[in-house]
Amino acid sequence: MVGQIEILTRGGVYLGKLNPAKHAEIGKVRPVIILNSQLILDSAPPIIFICPLSSQSQKEFSNLHYELNPRDKLKVKSYALIEHCRSISLNRIVYPRIGQLSKSELDNILNRLQRLVGL
Repeated sequence: MVGQIEILTRGGVYLGKLNPAKHAEIGKVRPVIILNSQLILDSAPPIIFICPLSSQSQKEFSNLHYELNPRDKLKVKSYALIEHCRSISLNRIVYPRIGQLSKSELDNILNRLQRLVGL
């Protein structure tokens, strides 16, 4: 947005610059889902927690990956790669938002994240 700051939205899909990737990390510029609470996002934190998306999923991760249908400017079926969730600098986010998840979709992703960390 020109002349004003866009506040990130929880469950919003933005492009994230994930390079440089190290070893088995996922990299390149790709869609990411913002997972922080809206209360935290409203304070414009320097670091945010994201879940990267990919157009591909591996069978061995089928119990963790979450399929998302195209919407808004997200043009292809995508998979939330729960095992690649991480914190990144706010400077790695490209505006504007390209999509928005429903509450149900976000809840499913957060449930998979809880499963990954054993909660």
